[in-house]
Amino acid sequence: MVVLLSRLPLTECPKLCHRVVDGVCGREPPCRADYSATWSLEEWLELLDSLSALFRLAVGNNSSDEEVLAGLSDAGGGYGEAVLSVLRARRDEIHQALVERTNSISSATLQDFDWQLKLALSSDKISSLQTPLLSLSLDVRENGALRPIVMEMNREELHTLISSLEAANKVVLQLK
Repeated sequence: MVVLLSRLPLTECPKLCHRVVDGVCGREPPCRADYSATWSLEEWLELLDSLSALFRLAVGNNSSDEEVLAGLSDAGGGYGEAVLSVLRARRDEIHQALVERTNSISSATLQDFDWQLKLALSSDKISSLQTPLLSLSLDVRENGALRPIVMEMNREELHTLISSLEAANKVVLQLK
C-alpha cells in the first residue's frame, strides 16, 4: 500500500486520505476517475482497502502515533506523516462511525432481566434427575415494542452463554 501511495504527489496525499475517511464514515469515498492516471483498477482497490483498514484499525485499537508511523515506515518522504495528520484530525469522527456501525447491527436493547435457579428432580423418562436449571427472562425493546424472551438452560448451555457474553464484552471494550 505504501509503495502505491508514493506515486501520488505528497501535496495530494492528505486530500485522498480525507476522502478515504469520508468513505469510512459513510459519506462519498474518493472517485476512481480522479486517480485513473496514477493507479490501475486493481491497485486503486488495494490502496483504498488498505487505507480504510488502516484508519479503522488505528482508531479501533487506539493505536499511538508511533504505532501508526511504524506501520507506514516504508512510506518515505513524508507520506506517513501526511496519513497520520489526517488520522489525528479525524480520529473522533472515525470512532463515532465505527460505534454507529456496531450499534446498527441490531436495534434491540435489553430493558430488564430476571432469573431463577430451579432443580429438576425427575422427568417423565427418568425417575431421579437432580439437574439444576436456570430460567432467564429477558425484556427486549425492539422498534419501540417490548418483547419478553424466556429461556431455560442447563449448566452447559449457561456456560456457553456466559462465554459468548464475555467475548462480546471484549469486542465492545476494544471499540471504546
